[in-house]
Amino acid sequence: MQRYYACAAVMLYCLSWAQRLGDACQDRCLLFESGLPQAWLALHQFGFALIIDAMNAVFAALDFTSPSSELARRLIGVTVLIDGVGGRIVETEAYDFTDPASHCFGGQTPRNASMFGPPAHAYVYRSYGVHWCMNFVCCEEGHGAGVLIRALEPTTGMDIMRQRRGVDDVRLLCSGPGRLCQALGVTHQLNGVPLDAPPFQLLLAAEPVSVVSGPRIGISKAVDVPWRFGLAGSRFVSRPFSRKGE
Repeated sequence: MQRYYACAAVMLYCLSWAQRLGDACQDRCLLFESGLPQAWLALHQFGFALIIDAMNAVFAALDFTSPSSELARRLIGVTVLIDGVGGRIVETEAYDFTDPASHCFGGQTPRNASMFGPPAHAYVYRSYGVHWCMNFVCCEEGHGAGVLIRALEPTTGMDIMRQRRGVDDVRLLCSGPGRLCQALGVTHQLNGVPLDAPPFQLLLAAEPVSVVSGPRIGISKAVDVPWRFGLAGSRFVSRPFSRKGE
């Protein structure tokens, strides 16, 4: 089943380029002269039906209506791409409206409105007026919860990420929420955008992963809550986990 998701992702990429080629050919009437429009349309419809089916299966497996602490753990090992650039999630943090460290704790405001749903959307905010941070919203609409994507293991679009970050060391491209957003080109324009449609693409891990947990980083409240999750042994996390979390 995991290979099915990967094949669907490859097909989506190929179809995007086929669409561009097809458009260029149609501009020159080449497709219409060769009688290929019907074949292209059939391939186009079949391919995107496959993609939609695969994406629905991915989101059903992740279950964005579940509590943030559960989703944060399940997201470890999932690949997230934005316009084809990204990698495997290796570190997350969970937040909930009952949590004093959460943006939702004081209620809904214009700034945090996206975090109150609907689920499976992005919540993007600027941290300390400097760095963008990206969360995946979860729980039922109106609840107020999300998962901060803290670090990725870069896998796709490495040259683009290096150019955006201005560094060569692959371990420094996405090891931290601010670095991650800079590498993937995340800005406030993605705030409130659904995760099951372009420019986002999510792919499940090809095999089960081992997850560690521990206290969250850079907060002053609820500091002992073990809602930080990571891929065991990963060298791409923003900060190593203690032995107690393994």
